[in-house]
Amino acid sequence: MANLEQIVSQKAENDTRWKAQQQAERENTVAMQDTGIEQITSDPEAYARYLDMQGDNPAYSVGNIALVMLALPQATIFGTRDRWRSLNRSVIGDEMNKGVKIFAKGPMGRGYTLADAYDVSQTQGRDLKHPVLKEGSKDMETALTTVLNYAIAPVVIDKELPIPAYYDPGNMELAINPDFPDHEAFAAITAEVAQSRFHAKGAAPGYNRAECELDAQSVSYILCRRFGIERPMPEMEHLPELYDGWDTQDRRHALDTIQDMSKKMGRSIEKNLEMDKQRSRTPPRRPVR
Repeated sequence: MANLEQIVSQKAENDTRWKAQQQAERENTVAMQDTGIEQITSDPEAYARYLDMQGDNPAYSVGNIALVMLALPQATIFGTRDRWRSLNRSVIGDEMNKGVKIFAKGPMGRGYTLADAYDVSQTQGRDLKHPVLKEGSKDMETALTTVLNYAIAPVVIDKELPIPAYYDPGNMELAINPDFPDHEAFAAITAEVAQSRFHAKGAAPGYNRAECELDAQSVSYILCRRFGIERPMPEMEHLPELYDGWDTQDRRHALDTIQDMSKKMGRSIEKNLEMDKQRSRTPPRRPVR
């Protein structure tokens, strides 16, 4: 007769050990995230690297970007095995044990679990598609329209403005000079829309345009990177002073805000571009006689 009492006791012991190991691994991963976030917000070179990574991986959180930056310094575009599978790519066999732990949504979309992530160089399969907004294109027009819809301030035309766009917190107004090239307009408008949202119609306590400038330019850079638009890296020589005295959670929250805003704008742009494509593919209906 099987010794069920011993079997049950052994199972309980194994379960307890497994849970302890999982908890320790999660705590270690969170500690690594904190280390990465501290580095990103203290070192201009690391911050610039973060912006490139966030632009290339818009769906992933700041914490996950920080983990990959620490564990896979040469990484560009990364994803879990499920993510690569959805893009018709697979992890190369020899690379299977060379991933980095990140947080991914758990089964049925509930909670988060640790999963291995891999750089694109560790995978093979279908080529990745990279959306590019071209000067004077219908796609660029759609993208600019979408971004302006995120402004929470009146938008006015000012052809005397020496720059493509400017959010005036005093008048709570976003001015646009339409005479600049599209790529310059996109870069400037995304930053100024971000400023308008940070100000929140004057409801944001302690809003200071100068202090929000790096965050706004970071939103712009991430979106430009995502859609293949060239623009300079934001000025970040005062980065250490900007975050001086901030604890890790406040630093994480600031980066989360940048990531969330750029992700939402980017998703809306992609959604509207896809809707344009669907409309162009739909044949016109013949009139009923």
